[in-house]
Amino acid sequence: MATDTAPPGDTGDGQADGLLLTVEEAARRLRLGRTLVYRLISSGELESITVGRLRRVPAECLAEYVATLRGAHSSGAADDSSAA
Repeated sequence: MATDTAPPGDTGDGQADGLLLTVEEAARRLRLGRTLVYRLISSGELESITVGRLRRVPAECLAEYVATLRGAHSSGAADDSSAA
């Protein structure tokens, strides 16, 4: 029985949506380079965890990071408009 809808948790890129992502997977989802994502992790801007010797990024942290960027951008725009 085939359906036209994607299964729950499907990201549309042929890979299932996981709770923990590799740095490379996180970079792909953010459309950023792997090196930049490692810098964001090192600076604390993007949360990550270690599992044994592995570095993983919780999937929900990607949305939190983007929300933080959007908040900083919108508050910066408000500051610019009030200075005029």
